[in-house]
Amino acid sequence: MAKGTSRPKGAAASDRLPKKPYERELFRLQAQMVKAQEWVRAEGQRLVDEWRGQPIWIVKRSKQMLDILPTLDPRLADPKSTTDQQPEYAKNELRSIKPEISILVGLCTHLGCSPEMKAEIRPEPFDPEWKGGYFCPCHKSRFDMAGRVFAGVPAPINLLVPPHHYQDDNTIIIGVDPTDNGKGAA
Repeated sequence: MAKGTSRPKGAAASDRLPKKPYERELFRLQAQMVKAQEWVRAEGQRLVDEWRGQPIWIVKRSKQMLDILPTLDPRLADPKSTTDQQPEYAKNELRSIKPEISILVGLCTHLGCSPEMKAEIRPEPFDPEWKGGYFCPCHKSRFDMAGRVFAGVPAPINLLVPPHHYQDDNTIIIGVDPTDNGKGAA
């Protein structure tokens, strides 16, 4: 192996990364793992990752957050997620495989801004009856904790749900549907 390069045993020479970028990527992945381990313990927290250059939000929803979602249906533009912006397995009121875990592309469907997570249930200047969700301050679009868009805002559809599946209880694979057998859209 050339000096200053690192590769896993059995990796092809063309797969090598120079040592410095390899160490940076290893450090980044270790930091992500620590954040993920802390996140697993805390409800109402968001873990931000990236897939295809887009922010991916993984949120562990509390029982209170889940209980509120059905009460918002009358205020939403597409409460049953009939517009095709999520995989078939996420076409449900919670828009998820596991009820407590929400996985969304963190870009507003209006102009691609990144909405702020406002999970706390309290009156907000943009909505005195706010029950938690996402607010895009650029053009005032609002989404609930399932990423469903409120009626009467600029965003035309719900936040997107990326293809994903659970490899095991602690590992989420973004970009691959559960039925893709590893092919995926990653």
